[in-house]
Amino acid sequence: MDAQATIEQWQQELDAVRARAKDNGAHAGVVPIAQAREMKGLDIMQALLEGHFPYPPIAETLDFYLVKVERGQATFQGTPQQKHLNPMGTVHGGWYATLLDSAVGCAVQTMLEPGQGYTTAELSVNLVRGARLDGGPLRAIGTVLHCGRQLATAEGKIVDAQGRLIAHATTTCLVFEAKAK
Repeated sequence: MDAQATIEQWQQELDAVRARAKDNGAHAGVVPIAQAREMKGLDIMQALLEGHFPYPPIAETLDFYLVKVERGQATFQGTPQQKHLNPMGTVHGGWYATLLDSAVGCAVQTMLEPGQGYTTAELSVNLVRGARLDGGPLRAIGTVLHCGRQLATAEGKIVDAQGRLIAHATTTCLVFEAKAK
């Protein structure tokens, strides 16, 4: 598939996800903890994808969105914009890092049992190619490498529609029992 066809496919997938979220009343916010505590991590992520839970406010700030989820994997899509530039006129490294942290962290979330939570303990990001503002959407794909009782590791990559690697990351997450409030 050529890059333009990939961009069109990605846009259709994003439009479908956003339409479902809108139809289900999704808005920026946080997942209701009491309800989520009773659910498997994959079920939480699927509810986010379907718009049954609020999407994270950071998604509005940095203009990215969850577009696919399965056990051990999460994919986000974003397009760098003018407001994401650093003073030197290139996409800020924090934009890449946040997109990757979301992908790898949510991939870990898909592996958790009811009552478990996680937090990022370490994130290592490598930028290998700069994204262009006119380069179209990018996808961050997070994949779990290991998920144990106390630690989980995952890797992620950001690719463009031509399949070129833009950035990659690894994470270590602490897995813990989520306490009820």
